[in-house]
Amino acid sequence: MTTLRSFNFLDRLQPQTMCYLGSMMRGFLPRANDAAMIVEIAPGLDVEWLTDVVLKQVDVKPGVLVVERQFGYLEFHARHASSVRTAGAAVLEAMGVAETDVAKPQILASRQIDRVDSLHSFLINRNKSGSMLLPGESLFLLETTPAAGALLAANEAEKAAAITLVDCRFMGASGRLYVSGTESAVRAASEAAISALGGRAAP
Repeated sequence: MTTLRSFNFLDRLQPQTMCYLGSMMRGFLPRANDAAMIVEIAPGLDVEWLTDVVLKQVDVKPGVLVVERQFGYLEFHARHASSVRTAGAAVLEAMGVAETDVAKPQILASRQIDRVDSLHSFLINRNKSGSMLLPGESLFLLETTPAAGALLAANEAEKAAAITLVDCRFMGASGRLYVSGTESAVRAASEAAISALGGRAAP
């Protein structure tokens, strides 16, 4: 039986989130302010069936199609939010579920680190996929499950404040988000990211 783990609608792709996605896409590249959706399912191979459902019914562009060990991921986007919504509805109908049936994301960890040490920033930058974390900046870290929620959190964090998207890993057992900037900007971004996942910021 196919399980819908994540069903995340991004109403307007922000520039850094869009570029981050584009750096790993093998499908069609999105543009800034496109609407997008990321679907995460188990077992992973069934994402091929859902891709067929989506592309035969709605004019959207597939960007990410990945089958990993346990889960499958499909990201699709379009200029108009209505097209993405319609494609999402096709996924729900094919699976025989409602959006309300999708389990609420669980925040496993969240923390803000202020005035990051230069050696610490060096270690993080060795493994990052986005932009550089600079010494002395603040850093917000988030871990969530299902993993795809990290992409939604990244997009909402970028909307909320002038931050730098350092890394966003939205596949696997859990998703992880790293954003940096001034202390106040990172705090605003963290609150937006946590709110997007239906949680509350830590005191």
